[in-house]
Amino acid sequence: MTAVADPPAKVPRKKSKLPLVLGLVLLIAGGGGGFMAVKTGFLGAHGKMDEEHTDELAPLPELAFVALDPLVISLPNGGPNRYLKFSAQLEVVPAHQAEVEAIKPRVVDVLNGYLRAVQTADLEDPTALMRLRSQMLRRVQVVAGEGRVQDLLIMEFVLN
Repeated sequence: MTAVADPPAKVPRKKSKLPLVLGLVLLIAGGGGGFMAVKTGFLGAHGKMDEEHTDELAPLPELAFVALDPLVISLPNGGPNRYLKFSAQLEVVPAHQAEVEAIKPRVVDVLNGYLRAVQTADLEDPTALMRLRSQMLRRVQVVAGEGRVQDLLIMEFVLN
């Protein structure tokens, strides 16, 4: 009987690391070149700011704020201890500040009526505050008259 020798095992050929090294070198060179192109102003307008332009900030517009009394609202279908504490300020045109101050009771009444009608499930949505804010601002603008109230700033919105 003749012994059959096992054929020699083929040694797997190592993969070349040349593409990996070449890719890494090109990545670094491209990143550095892109940085320099933006830094020198060759690409985009995000290069160095001239020192003379840094002091030219636009002045803020004339604003006045009317603080509203805080509201504590019991929420419907929320259980015995479900309350919403809400306070806000109105951003108004300074020329109309006295007029808006005079109608504050109407503004509070409109906000109180709207917030009492809001469902508890609506308040739990993460985007609810933006939607509520826009709805309340529109109602306040209707009560105050167009052009008097520019924005409604929510200072406190707490669910208990």
